[in-house]
Amino acid sequence: MATHTPKNILITGAAGFIASHVANRLIRNYPHYKIVVLDKLDYCSNLKNLIPSKSSPNFKFVKGDIGSADLVNYLLITESIDTIMHFAAQTHVDNSFGNSFEFTKNNIYGTHVLLEACKVTGQIKRFIHVSTDEVYGETDEDAVVGNHEASQLLPTNPYSATKAGAEMLVMAYGRSYGLPVITTRGNNVYGPNQFPEKLIPKFILLAMQGKPLPIHGDGSNVRSYLYCEDVAEAFEVILHKGEVGHVYNIGTKKERRVIDVAKDICRLFSKDPDSCIKFVENRPFNDQRYFLDDEKLKLLGWSERTTWEEGLKKTMDWYTSNPDWWGDVSGALLPHPRMLMMPGGLERHFDGSDDEKSSSYGSTNTRMVVPTLKNVGSSQKHNLKFLIYGRTGWIGGLLGKLCEKQGIPYEYGKGRLEDRSSLVADIQNVKPTHVFNAAGVTGRPNVDWCESHKTETIRTNVAGTLTLADVSRENGLLMINYATGCIFEYDEAHPEGSGIGFKEEDTPNFIGSFYSKTKAMVEELLKEYDNVCTLRVRMPISSDLSNPRNFITKISRYNKVVNIPNSMTILDELLPISIEMAKRNLRGIYNFTNPGAVSHNEILEMYRDYIDPNFKWVNFTLEEQAKVIIAPRSNNEMDASKLKKEFPEVLPIKESLIKYVFEPNKKTA
Repeated sequence: MATHTPKNILITGAAGFIASHVANRLIRNYPHYKIVVLDKLDYCSNLKNLIPSKSSPNFKFVKGDIGSADLVNYLLITESIDTIMHFAAQTHVDNSFGNSFEFTKNNIYGTHVLLEACKVTGQIKRFIHVSTDEVYGETDEDAVVGNHEASQLLPTNPYSATKAGAEMLVMAYGRSYGLPVITTRGNNVYGPNQFPEKLIPKFILLAMQGKPLPIHGDGSNVRSYLYCEDVAEAFEVILHKGEVGHVYNIGTKKERRVIDVAKDICRLFSKDPDSCIKFVENRPFNDQRYFLDDEKLKLLGWSERTTWEEGLKKTMDWYTSNPDWWGDVSGALLPHPRMLMMPGGLERHFDGSDDEKSSSYGSTNTRMVVPTLKNVGSSQKHNLKFLIYGRTGWIGGLLGKLCEKQGIPYEYGKGRLEDRSSLVADIQNVKPTHVFNAAGVTGRPNVDWCESHKTETIRTNVAGTLTLADVSRENGLLMINYATGCIFEYDEAHPEGSGIGFKEEDTPNFIGSFYSKTKAMVEELLKEYDNVCTLRVRMPISSDLSNPRNFITKISRYNKVVNIPNSMTILDELLPISIEMAKRNLRGIYNFTNPGAVSHNEILEMYRDYIDPNFKWVNFTLEEQAKVIIAPRSNNEMDASKLKKEFPEVLPIKESLIKYVFEPNKKTA
């Protein structure tokens, strides 16, 4: 049996879940080993996971990305690294369906950088590559023997495909350059410190909040679960006794259906599973079963110690004692979370505080390479920071006020949308978690201006918006883009008054104004960007009836108005929802209007009844209106069912008008 005694170990991704348990165990059990941790502190990492090692003289933390060849080479040489345990990876399958390129970048390219650094320095005695049981693909439901280490790799989702690809590189470097590589493939792991996008901590936190537990599909999918300390012990054994060039499965033969996991958690919280469990839409592809043969690792002396009942109780006790460990995780608790893998964002420190991410260099601390930090204000409980464009605009200004009200750090962008370098500088300086684009040309005083200023309109509405989306994507940032629904007009399939609204997937059919042309054009192009959430706003209304941009204020001051039903956006209700959409990392197109339609006359009748009993107005026809405007106006009803499904509390347009606009402004005699 091979033996290996390391001196200086580099553990990548050790502020994450599994690797932090491994790092803490090695630091505790082997004080003569020096442990260097490299982690970029992504959304699912937390320095608090390493609190047990904070004061240990054999521990050093370096903040940085495994994709940085200069940093990796520097660390291997200056820290005399002889052993690498490579855990760093993007691991959440749901994320891989929507942001697969980030998985390729982190899981394959990052691994390649590490391997190349090992080849160049020539000093590595062990390279332990951490993979997953998912590379084997789905196991037959009736199989009685699990996948063994020589089984064929048949990954079925983007995440497992990138892990299989990384394995191929590891194997190739072992054979081509003689690197002393070992690969592990593990079952699901659970326990304290796990980010709650994963099944067990998600269910525990939801149960703590009295919310239903969402089951993908029918819950019949089977998984095997190992407690984190047992897994940490497995890595300890493999580190010292693993054979170079070999693969080791870290698994258990004790399998559980997802529905049974949910029921066990319900019982721990004394809840009725029938009322506590909710079945939701399945993943695009959800493997039915993963089953491993773990005999090879047992021959090295390892065995599972923690029973399911014991481990689950320990995990529940930890989360109930540390409910705020991860801060605001509302986006992760959704049935289908989409947490973006962002290089920006806030990092969590040993004391539990949050701060801005900055570079990996600059500290003179002998044990901790941690940057000098910049205070982002008093609201550090949020792991959010917004970069907002459109400061002088109505929506942009309201967004800033909402952030202040919610205690979310934010800054307005200083760059112009069409100037790429200035946008890059904004992101580097602000280090946001999300970008909001409320900038755009709508015309001064209205869209007629765009008819005679077409190049200026294109520059901002098309080129500028695309540039911001592209820069945001390069930096792994979600962009919330406030667009317009004025790209449709009533037609035979969507007749006026029918209640049949235009859906998100419908092709724009209104080309009456140049403004609408540019907005339809950029919306189509933005479909190629998977980091954009486009919100189609229509005829925005707020409770501020003195604001000249308010649709109610506008029509109450017109000499004559047309009387056509339209979909509209009540900003007081929907703008806070757009912030929640950012937290949930929603993407794609949403008709950002209240359900239903309301006519000009109906609004003015409410204005008369609630605000000014003496108010009078005069109608005129579209033909008469055309004589006093340059460009035709869009009139349509939008189907808001997609937004309503995500946010069931959204009120129909008439109810929202009364609750958010007219009741607060009601004049009493």
